[in-house]
Amino acid sequence: MDDENEAPVTPERPDAPFHTTGTDHVTVWGSNEADTIAFYRDLLGMPLVLRQPNLDDPSQTHLFFDTGDGRILTFFVSDDRPSARGQRPGTGAVHHLCFSVDPDEYEDIMRALEDAGKGYNVFDRGIFHSIYTQDNNGLVIELSSDKYEIPDDRKGEVLATAQRLREEDDADFAQDRHMEGALEELGLPVKKYDLPEADSGVGV
Repeated sequence: MDDENEAPVTPERPDAPFHTTGTDHVTVWGSNEADTIAFYRDLLGMPLVLRQPNLDDPSQTHLFFDTGDGRILTFFVSDDRPSARGQRPGTGAVHHLCFSVDPDEYEDIMRALEDAGKGYNVFDRGIFHSIYTQDNNGLVIELSSDKYEIPDDRKGEVLATAQRLREEDDADFAQDRHMEGALEELGLPVKKYDLPEADSGVGV
């Protein structure tokens, strides 16, 4: 059971001096342009929508990719930087980037990663289903699909309800029964996507 003194989990906006309206973009220190485009445009299918100098350091190039919903992922790249392997851990470092994928394309995605020589792992995370691989910089990339059909404008509400049901159940993490219970409680249809069986990855 979670500590009663922990910050509450709720879809309601907190009492704060202002509120963000969404994610505009995330910027990553990248390697070189060719390898970055090969992974993000040619493998993941993100359109390259803008290329210009890094305005803080014009010796570098700033690449802008559309992740699929108008939200942008950008990279500072330079042709003198080779691609790398492995992450650089520590406070402030990026653990991984996660992008949404269509559950109906799951098998095609795994096949495409195999064809591209990319290793991957598949996990059932309880509230969603994920494929993990690495980009050309060694950064972990998660390709995630909701396990249940959830309207975008109700997702926070569903997750917060699943959290309450998880706590009442004294479970370590939200699982199918909590998601299904949340959808039922909120009067939403329980429609589960056909995704492959996989371990949760807990403790891996």
